[in-house]
Amino acid sequence: MQPGPRNLITDVAGMSVGNAQDAHLKTGATVVIGDRPFTAAVHVMGGAPGTRETDLLAPDKLVQQADALVLSGGSAFGLDAASGVADALRSRGRGFAVGDQVVPIVPGAILFDLINGGDKDWPENPYKRLGAAALAHAADTFQLGSHGAGTGALIADLKGGLGSASAKVGGVTVGALVAVNALGRVTVGDGPHFWAAPYEFGDEFGGLGPAPGFDAAALPPVKGGDRANTTIAIVATDAALTQAQATRMAVAAHDGMARAIYPSHTPMDGDLVFAAATGVAETEADPLLLGHLAALCLSRAIARGVYAATGAPGDLLPTYAAKHG
Repeated sequence: MQPGPRNLITDVAGMSVGNAQDAHLKTGATVVIGDRPFTAAVHVMGGAPGTRETDLLAPDKLVQQADALVLSGGSAFGLDAASGVADALRSRGRGFAVGDQVVPIVPGAILFDLINGGDKDWPENPYKRLGAAALAHAADTFQLGSHGAGTGALIADLKGGLGSASAKVGGVTVGALVAVNALGRVTVGDGPHFWAAPYEFGDEFGGLGPAPGFDAAALPPVKGGDRANTTIAIVATDAALTQAQATRMAVAAHDGMARAIYPSHTPMDGDLVFAAATGVAETEADPLLLGHLAALCLSRAIARGVYAATGAPGDLLPTYAAKHG
């Protein structure tokens, strides 16, 4: 097992990612788009999710594929980012055919970054614009940390961020993309060691290894005040999956979130994982292996997102580099 050449979700053949952000607002959006429609599924374990078109991704529903997936800041306002993506795709003639019309299938999820030091007194919802801009920037490489949906993300004690990672075994590749805005922490206590350290490849998030010890019975420190939360993610593979199989991959990926964030899946988080399968790989994939790789990649992506965050004027919390560098 090894990371793909980019160590990004775009190591999955057929996937591109685009980011757009507004530094003044301290928020942004991220789009994952396939070269062609891909099998998509979702699983929610947080108690406070914000979503668009996720009911459509159940295995018993009519539409089995999506054109794009959107992660955005902005709480409920951010759901409009998917509208910007859908409008742009419709102009390209892409979507689910209904008579002489095409309807782009663009599920999305949001995190809460409305109280993060940015100016949210906008005269018009900015997320439709941000979604369209993110789609326009879609490519096989993209920036991590304080970009896209991770621009204004915060965790309990640090800035959050946008993270990604990949893994390849035989002829199958799995990748993860995540915007980390958790109630809990991704590091152990006040030290620099990541909870995800046992799963790190090389020094992709510092190479410090596991923490020397911790009190597992202690009440975990979480965000205080009125800052809110949510970690939203996408795991993808080039294997061919049914929607039911993709759903199982999303379920398994939540293990990776629980390994990297302490605590996770709380009543105040909207923790959610989308799954995407492009079907480009000719190798038949073992569902057990796919779930394991999805969880592994998501743990690493979470740590990488926080590790890569950069500071900006008006920040309420320090970056990992500022606190532990």
